[in-house]
Amino acid sequence: MNTPDQASLSKVPEVTLVFWIIKILATTLGETGGDAVSMSMDLGYLVSTGIFGLIFMCSVAVQMYSKVFHPVTYWVTIIATTTVGTTLADFADRSLGIGYAGGSAMLLTSLLASLFIWQRTMGSVSIRSISTPKSEAFYWLTIMFSQTLGTALGDWVADTEGLGYGASALIFGGILAMIAIAYYKTRISHVILFWAAFILTRPLGAVVGDLLDKPVDHGGLALSRYSATAALLVAIIVLIFAFKHKPATSGH
Repeated sequence: MNTPDQASLSKVPEVTLVFWIIKILATTLGETGGDAVSMSMDLGYLVSTGIFGLIFMCSVAVQMYSKVFHPVTYWVTIIATTTVGTTLADFADRSLGIGYAGGSAMLLTSLLASLFIWQRTMGSVSIRSISTPKSEAFYWLTIMFSQTLGTALGDWVADTEGLGYGASALIFGGILAMIAIAYYKTRISHVILFWAAFILTRPLGAVVGDLLDKPVDHGGLALSRYSATAALLVAIIVLIFAFKHKPATSGH
């Protein structure tokens, strides 16, 4: 159990409806923003991954160096994980030829291993237990795996399995709705349900992002990647400053 002093050091937000809305917007922005740099700017997946990876490392360093919770810093770091996750998953599939199914399997293994080691090392993977640099490092490593996995999983369902972006969005949205019902109606661990929802918001954002910016003949709406990214970013900024974001309280 964390002490009151540790609780005051929590640098992750309390999970509310606004949290989930921003998370979905951020994951969608990760898809459109990642595609804008790698495809529209024609920098390629490897260079784009390097750029976003550097932004991610810098934002994580600032986040971990900070002594208190800052909503802007936190969400910048989340957005960085979604963009690098997009380009990294695309690089593995399209440049290395691993494929989304193989990439999803490897990333799922890495994600589960991260959660397992985190649990064995710290005693809890609940966000309410994040009050030390070590637990925060596990938190961001796990998020990095989950964001990359979500990209690969979304593209696998929509593209490889041929279900399309709209149908895939409905599938992932439906699963998230069932998780929400389970949260309120069952005794399933809230920690497990949180991470399940956190992971699945990423493929939802990935397929919604593709739905917005992919060509019409590929099942998308062919919107400008730059415009879509800018609109999503504005929406996130408005939500961050319009609602008060409190840090998660201590506990397991």
